[in-house]
Amino acid sequence: MVTRRTILRLGAAVLVVAGAGMVGVGGSRLWRISQGRKSYKRTVDAPDGPLNVYHLGHSLVGRDMPAMLAQLAPAGHDYASQLGWGTPLRSHWYPDVPVNGFDTENDHPKFLPAREALEGAGYDAVVLTEMVELTDAIKYHNSPEYLASWAGLARDARSDVRLYVYETWHNTDDPAGWLKRIDSDFDELWMERITLPAAGHIGAPIYVIPGGQVLAAFVRAVDAKGGVGNIDNRDALLARTPEGEVDTIHLSDLGAYLIALTHYASLYQRSPVGLPFALLRADETHADAPDAAAAALMQQVVWDVVRANPYNGFSA
Repeated sequence: MVTRRTILRLGAAVLVVAGAGMVGVGGSRLWRISQGRKSYKRTVDAPDGPLNVYHLGHSLVGRDMPAMLAQLAPAGHDYASQLGWGTPLRSHWYPDVPVNGFDTENDHPKFLPAREALEGAGYDAVVLTEMVELTDAIKYHNSPEYLASWAGLARDARSDVRLYVYETWHNTDDPAGWLKRIDSDFDELWMERITLPAAGHIGAPIYVIPGGQVLAAFVRAVDAKGGVGNIDNRDALLARTPEGEVDTIHLSDLGAYLIALTHYASLYQRSPVGLPFALLRADETHADAPDAAAAALMQQVVWDVVRANPYNGFSA
């Protein structure tokens, strides 16, 4: 006969097993984070020539930023991309999952399907980024697993591939505060919840291109000076909506230039100070350019932030 005491004992046993499972899951994540941290002891030599770079992500990569990077980089630098609108890495992974904005964002000569690109092993560096809102990406789209999947795919095809995660940012009208989100999200979300577990999973470092950190540092520097050159404040770095309002997340040409500098410094391990600042967009029209004073501050801030980042992979 099944008594009330038996039921209670069975229930307690179930809770113990469930609790052990939860500890196991948590322990696995902590183990991966620990292994991920250890992986960053491995550095990567600065490239001695141009790189072929593959970008996988969304509109915070965009078309113009990689084109600007190619103009800043050593002659022979080449790139390709697969993008969407607000696309999580998980959606890119499955060919039968519709990607919002896929046809529009990839309607250009530099598009190459992601699997074809990575399995072909033709790219020296692969730059991956996750959708924002990051908390949603982690909760609903299993960010660390799909970052690990893409990084692992690239590494399986080419053991010497340079792997990077591009840290982005949230909307400037975020209720928690744009700068506060950038400050807190880097360690709490980008690293602890996404990148370190993924690096631990594949057993190799996934270096960081600190886009959000650079944006925040530059905006603070501009604010402290009351404006620099032709950049008065944060809004100069942001695009405009069709109605002429400030876009709360997408970049203007000036913002794209700042992020291109960040990619340059991270990928090539070189100071961007002194690089040109009058560049072309992807469609070969002239981009709006910072003036000399603004460009000089951009270049110095980028180098300061990238060099200070503990996950940059620099060999010296």
